[in-house]
Amino acid sequence: MDLYTEMLVEILSKQKMEIHFPELSFSVEELLEMRCYEALRKIKAVLEDESLTDAACFQKIEEIINIFEEIGSDGGSRHDF
Repeated sequence: MDLYTEMLVEILSKQKMEIHFPELSFSVEELLEMRCYEALRKIKAVLEDESLTDAACFQKIEEIINIFEEIGSDGGSRHDF
């Protein structure tokens, strides 16, 4: 599944569902844009954290993968360790 579809599934799976989405007050594009901005903001904060040593870089990458998982994506086949 591509990133757009993964994120859309994640967002819509939390909505009350009928034949339509009665509580969905934004367009699909607006919902995805909001979710993308929030994920990018979190990733930027992780990358700018100067308190971590170089040895903690692995943890930075792990945090970024966790952010992708929060929005319904995954870390791909390299994150199965």
